[in-house]
Amino acid sequence: MADRQAEIGVFGGSGFYSFLQHTEQVEVPTPYGDPSGPVVLGDVGGRSVAFLPRHGHDHQYPPHAINYRANVWAMKELGVSHIIGPCASGSLQADIGLGEFVVCDQYVDRTSGRRDTFYDGPQATHVSAADPYCPSIGRLLVEGCEELGIPVHDGGTVVVVQGPRFSTRAESRWFNQMGWHAINMTAYPECHLAREMEICYANISLITDYDVGLEGMPGVTPVSLAEVFEVFAQNNDRLRDLLFAVIPRIPSTQDSCGSALDGAVISGQ
Repeated sequence: MADRQAEIGVFGGSGFYSFLQHTEQVEVPTPYGDPSGPVVLGDVGGRSVAFLPRHGHDHQYPPHAINYRANVWAMKELGVSHIIGPCASGSLQADIGLGEFVVCDQYVDRTSGRRDTFYDGPQATHVSAADPYCPSIGRLLVEGCEELGIPVHDGGTVVVVQGPRFSTRAESRWFNQMGWHAINMTAYPECHLAREMEICYANISLITDYDVGLEGMPGVTPVSLAEVFEVFAQNNDRLRDLLFAVIPRIPSTQDSCGSALDGAVISGQ
């Protein structure tokens, strides 16, 4: 493993790392190929942070083509113990409005064919996903949103679709009727791969639009592309403020995320 260079990792867009101070870029080779790009190292409130845009620095990787295993491995190689994974998302419920944040505590995986484990054998390893997100970081994110006046939902389920296509109306209405809250294309398998590496991980779903199945429901009006980009820019500003407030508060110790492999490995008799 490389010398420890970062405590906290962030996956996301360039709206965050452009405000890091004293940055440097490092190339991190992995057994799974190249990550989405060089990792940007910097400082936030005295904490060392590793930033990696999951889509690449030029947004060249669509959601289904991201090398999630290489990205997470690179974070682990740099010594990261906690990761925050913000995702631009659609709302699946009329009461979750544009510009609001959902700090998720569950996900539903609707992807297919993604390499979503580091454990391909020969030793069987089954890591629990019952509680996939770190409650300690999640609590800090909710508290940070409340302090900054960012509308936030404490807990929620994000549906992760394969992409690059969006949902049909039928799919979207099904997700809504199931009571799920947000939808995006990148929240899985990043989160579970981090768990397999015993890294604490938290998701923030940043709501930019209403998913197609909500059109016509009370309180929901059609959203233009211009509005989506406007909300996206506002969310980036809010996210930057939130991360700069929360990262210095993240404890150096881990909770149960740090022992996710305990009892997960099946030994031969």
